[in-house]
Amino acid sequence: MDINIEKLNKLAAQVRTGGPGSVRRKKRVVHKSGGAADDRQLLAKFQSLGIRPIAGIEEVNMFKSDGTIIHFDNPHVQNAPKTFVVSGHAQTKTLQELLPGIISHLGSDGLKRLAEQFVTSSRAVASETSSDDVPELVGNFESTA
Repeated sequence: MDINIEKLNKLAAQVRTGGPGSVRRKKRVVHKSGGAADDRQLLAKFQSLGIRPIAGIEEVNMFKSDGTIIHFDNPHVQNAPKTFVVSGHAQTKTLQELLPGIISHLGSDGLKRLAEQFVTSSRAVASETSSDDVPELVGNFESTA
């Protein structure tokens, strides 16, 4: 078996990757910037504005005018004069979902609105189940007893 060195070198030269004279890559590689860089820039901007973190806050509730609540569990809260920054995982919940633990957060105005909501909802339930909807009894139940 005779190995032709010239032919082998010629084949090896055709297989090369990269270097001058090679084909350019057609697919563009998009490098994703990590979210950490954005967070660092944001924190640097907060620091330049004088926004400082507040420790020890377990939950934040933001009451919307339509009666729903934006609820944050274990948020990162920062503040400056007249400014609060709340970040974290937010959930939109109804007042009834958070009701037992949220009464202390409502204040007098919130309690009044809560009472009004319950009165209107109870009136709606009462109008749905009025005495006109009760069917008449059929048969004599006293004779069987």
